[in-house]
Amino acid sequence: MDTLHAMRVFIQVVERGSFTAAAQALDLSTAQVSRLIADLEQHLQARLLQRTTRRLALTETGERYLERSRQILCQIDEADAEARGAHLTPSGRLRVHTMTGLGLQHLTPLIARYAERYPQVVVELTLAQRTPDLLEDGHDVTVAFARDLPDSQLVAQRLGPVYSVLCAAPSYLAKHGIAQRPSDLQQHRYLRLTDPLYRGQWDFGDEQLDALPAECFQVNVAEALVKAAQAGMGFCLLPSFVASQPLREGRLLRILPQHRLRALNIYAMYPSRRFLDAKTRTWVDFLKAELPPLLRADEAVLDDTRYWATPDKLLREK
Repeated sequence: MDTLHAMRVFIQVVERGSFTAAAQALDLSTAQVSRLIADLEQHLQARLLQRTTRRLALTETGERYLERSRQILCQIDEADAEARGAHLTPSGRLRVHTMTGLGLQHLTPLIARYAERYPQVVVELTLAQRTPDLLEDGHDVTVAFARDLPDSQLVAQRLGPVYSVLCAAPSYLAKHGIAQRPSDLQQHRYLRLTDPLYRGQWDFGDEQLDALPAECFQVNVAEALVKAAQAGMGFCLLPSFVASQPLREGRLLRILPQHRLRALNIYAMYPSRRFLDAKTRTWVDFLKAELPPLLRADEAVLDDTRYWATPDKLLREK
């Protein structure tokens, strides 16, 4: 028996005062309405209506069941309306994941702007150095890095490229000199970012290193690596979105600027759904419009010769 349908029929019978009137309102036969009420009473093991030849009357149990049925059906109708509206009006909790560096540099300010535009959405941002299982971890969208689009059941929207550059503090370079070619790096101290995305050899094109420089410090968060490099501990390899700010502020200088390493793509990834809710759709659209210009601005800083290590800059540092 469809209990919810039977509840609706029961309410119509009470409100219209007869089986016949309820049947006409519901486009059912009187016999069907009578059978549904009898089945409902059998299911509940309780009498809901007192029937006479002239009228129907609610039993005490029927009065209580009528009130609860109205409450339940009202809540169901509200839930249905809310679910339908989720495809039209951004609202509710939006769970976003990304890597720590990108989240701190770009996504947090973007979330603030998104929240101004869609105040009914509560954004829950998770920063972690691993790519999550969206379905298992409960995220709506992850902003992830990959060389190629992974083969998965997820929808992926490309947001732009990112790459890494070599940087060091002016004070370190003034003391230890500028690397003119990749092989010179082996004479320097290396600060390593321990990130699963950045493993293995560095690709300098035709100028390959026989071995990576010996590391003297490692950390798993790029912002901590910037602090170590700024303190003059050695040189480091930084993602473009992390390197741009310390370069622009003069805290670091770019070395070997003719080389870009570890090129990756940034994707907004989310589970494939037939009906994509409005908060996820608007967040992805917002990212597609707002993040690429920020990535291009980072790239412009890295390609600006004012932020490259040169002998003149090091003479001033000394």
